[in-house]
Amino acid sequence: MNNMMFGKYIPIDSFIHRLDPRLKIGSLLLLLIAVFFDAGFLGYGILGIFVIIMALLSHIKVSQILKAIKPMLFMMAFLMIFNLLFIQQGNLLISIGFIKIYDQAVLQTLYIFIRLILIIVMTTILTATTKPLDLTLGIEHLLSPFKRIGFPTHEVAMMISIALRFIPTLLEETQRIMKAQASRGVEFSEGTLKEKILSIVSLIIPLFISAFQRAEDLANAMESRNYNPEAKRTRYKQLVWTVSDTIAFLCVIVICSAMVIMSIVL
Repeated sequence: MNNMMFGKYIPIDSFIHRLDPRLKIGSLLLLLIAVFFDAGFLGYGILGIFVIIMALLSHIKVSQILKAIKPMLFMMAFLMIFNLLFIQQGNLLISIGFIKIYDQAVLQTLYIFIRLILIIVMTTILTATTKPLDLTLGIEHLLSPFKRIGFPTHEVAMMISIALRFIPTLLEETQRIMKAQASRGVEFSEGTLKEKILSIVSLIIPLFISAFQRAEDLANAMESRNYNPEAKRTRYKQLVWTVSDTIAFLCVIVICSAMVIMSIVL
């Protein structure tokens, strides 16, 4: 649990940290769309270099990025095996009994692996360089045009902020419950499949109870302070768009445009 990086803010003074949260959220959405364009290995190489530059400018350690990738390795391995076995296009490379692997399956599997790595790293950079409250403020500003049609922008932004805020808290609570259960003889890594399932159940039930209790305490605290999501609110911190934000946004537009053009040409 201590290796989980998603949702954790790393307080470092870097160029990426100082950028406007609206820019970082919008850029992430554009880059996530660009990832799914079939731009070939050249396009993914250019996007990968851009992501590496962002990671260097954010001063995030390689070990922290690897911690973010580690929990997703099982899912990535499952998707890669699934694609290798079930995509039957192109030239046959390997044939062992009922197992047949084609060159297009290998190519698509590599694309999926690269896309997942890029998505995880970009998302980690966003959450590690942006405070949860800044994320909330940025999301609310980006969704503000939808207020005209009655969309609850503040409520949605508040829910996202609370969810991100309590990810580290729930991870710490999970760690505490696991230690308490281990002191009572519960083994999470040993035993038969049935015993592992029962040990996980013994972890999930108290975790759910703790999460609901925290949610109730938070709701009571907000009500006691007369919190009204529909009231007109003022903010102490105001977002300011700078020249650096404009330059960074232009760089993102160039990268996304290059991905689209390569997907058409190649």
